Amino acid sequence: MNRFFTFLYFIICCSSFIVSNAQDLDKSFTVKYTEADFTIDGILDESAWESGESVGPFQEYFPNDDIPAKYQTDIRMLVDDETLYVGIKVYTPGNDYVIPSLERDWRSGGSDNISVLFDTFNDGNNVFLFGINPLGVRREVFISGGGQSIGGFTTSWDVKWTGESKIYDGYYTAEMAIPLTSFKFAEGETKWRFQSYRYDMQANERSVWYNVPQNQSVINLAFMGDMYFEKPLGRSRTPLAIIPFINGITEKDFTADESSSNFTFGGDAKISLGNSMNLDITLNPDFSNVEVDDIFTNLTRFEVNLPERRQFFIDNNDLFGNFGNTNLANPFFSRRIGIATDRFGNRVENDIIGGVRLSGKVNKDLRLGFLNLQTAKSEEQEVASNNNMMFALQQKVFSRSNIGVFMINRQTFDSDNFIDSNDKYNRVVGLDYNLATNDNVWFGKFYGHKSFQAEERDGHSAGVLLGRNTKNWNVSSDLSFIEDDFRSDLGFILRKDILRSTTTVSRLFWPKEGKVNNHRIDFNPTVIWRPKLDYQKSDHEFRLGYRVRMKDFTEFGLNITNNYIFLNEPFDPTGTEGGEQLEANRGYNFNAVDFNYRSNNADVFSFRSDAGFGEFFNGYRYSVGGEAVLRLQPVLRLSLSVNYDRIEMPNPLPSADLWLVSPRIGFTFTKSIFWSTVFQYANQRDNLGINSRLQWRFAPLSDLFIVYNDNYFVNSFQPKFRSINLKLTYWLNI
Repeated sequence: MNRFFTFLYFIICCSSFIVSNAQDLDKSFTVKYTEADFTIDGILDESAWESGESVGPFQEYFPNDDIPAKYQTDIRMLVDDETLYVGIKVYTPGNDYVIPSLERDWRSGGSDNISVLFDTFNDGNNVFLFGINPLGVRREVFISGGGQSIGGFTTSWDVKWTGESKIYDGYYTAEMAIPLTSFKFAEGETKWRFQSYRYDMQANERSVWYNVPQNQSVINLAFMGDMYFEKPLGRSRTPLAIIPFINGITEKDFTADESSSNFTFGGDAKISLGNSMNLDITLNPDFSNVEVDDIFTNLTRFEVNLPERRQFFIDNNDLFGNFGNTNLANPFFSRRIGIATDRFGNRVENDIIGGVRLSGKVNKDLRLGFLNLQTAKSEEQEVASNNNMMFALQQKVFSRSNIGVFMINRQTFDSDNFIDSNDKYNRVVGLDYNLATNDNVWFGKFYGHKSFQAEERDGHSAGVLLGRNTKNWNVSSDLSFIEDDFRSDLGFILRKDILRSTTTVSRLFWPKEGKVNNHRIDFNPTVIWRPKLDYQKSDHEFRLGYRVRMKDFTEFGLNITNNYIFLNEPFDPTGTEGGEQLEANRGYNFNAVDFNYRSNNADVFSFRSDAGFGEFFNGYRYSVGGEAVLRLQPVLRLSLSVNYDRIEMPNPLPSADLWLVSPRIGFTFTKSIFWSTVFQYANQRDNLGINSRLQWRFAPLSDLFIVYNDNYFVNSFQPKFRSINLKLTYWLNI
């Protein structure tokens, strides 16, 4: 490991030589100070708007990135001591807008909308996004991690603000009033970085204010201009927010023939420490999701991580959750908190007594994060009480890169005699360096982590990623090492005792004419070795793909894969209870082909489909799946998702027909009342689940939920578990 940290230091010192120059656009505008009064109705009839400086013309992002937008957008901003006002005029080819739903926090793809982004610390790391569509339906999003991946795009982040739109012939207008308390920024600040992007489904055009190359993500924070304030911003302290909840639930477990009713209450508090730090406090939190997680068919030997949706963990979530390799060896995965393993080895809910979370800016370049939560003891389930803590620091270096250090500690309390002595605590420390150049052509990550247990040997995890992304080539190489003794109880560790090499080489082609926007060839070789087995090769996957993206937003592609898997333990990919398993201590080599297609999701009826066939271990696999969506905008959305896998294995191994069927109904009565129902049938899990949710947002960030859950065994169609839940939350600013 000493050699690794030496190499890490060398990489950091040499990064300044890799950094490319940023775009030389120097795009900027001034936000003038005003004392005018505004009525936020979407109509730009206040005379003060005439004094606002236009931010300037928009550039096309799709289908081209080197011409002005065909249909322009005019944005003006004004500010007073308490509020930032944004006035928008959006020109369109007609009034046939695509607005799938009236529900807040929509995703922009497949709909008409515009979003404005503010980097209040000018560091290219986090931004606050506010969006609105022609009907005035709003969203707010927190983007973290420099916008490098969609994983940092958090729609569950909430703040109070107002906005409205008005449709005219050939354009629509919008007004936003965003309290300065919704942002975090340095006192006396005179400049923020700014970006805006817009989706025009009638013209099949996506446009941006600050030019973004098509090979880069539209949310990448490398591509932003400057907004200067005519008057320096003052001290803007977010008011104390108290968010109490009450939750009543009635449930019945049919397998145990037990019924119960429970009424709980608790709450959160959000306290601002200066302009740049947040302190979140939670007491007896209700972290039950009112949304159900999507189910999936898992034909691998490993678990799958699911996204965090709990509001307590959202702010500055990249500061805690972006260490290591997030898909392979992430030392902190917040969904672990509140989950425990009982005496039978089952995953069970573990009540959280309370906790605190401090996060934000210490100064211009230094960020701090601290989290501490205490979970309850359960003698019946033989689950100990645990204290869960993480401390993190992140220092900005160069233009957009940063160095982060962290410490994680899970400590058992009051464990009696049902906890193994080696499980009394687990500690992890680490150092990460994240590389991102001004224009995001070069990107990378270099990290080293070490874990400590009471009796087991200490373990290590390390990785090196370096990539280059240009218009015609996307090349990256990732090397990850995870010792068998590495352990992070609050993390997501997919596999241990591996050395994994993953390379991506993509060649992109951009036709100047015709219906094709771009097409690409991808080659992705992945090889895994086992260090404890004298670096014996354990797995490989060689994938060759071809993908086409059309100017009408449709996409299709083909992939050919060659797989090798050496099984150290017997394994049944069908999951058949009591079935024969594949022989261990043997390597399996197999090939497969798959096809995929996706239509324009802005169409009234849209769909995606995929199909594959080929060898699977020493048998065969045939799969077909897809999703069809019917949109009766903006009130009703119907969808049906189906996935079918036919696994044929030689006798005496079991074969299986695995079905995953999920119809969904979404109905928006108004902008504040929503009803959704999802059915999820999965015979691999022997479960048919029904989740029906009625939500009434009766005040800003305040909701009443009525949620009905029902689960049945598939084969016998006998009831398994049923509940009805009434939950009320209220956001009160003091």
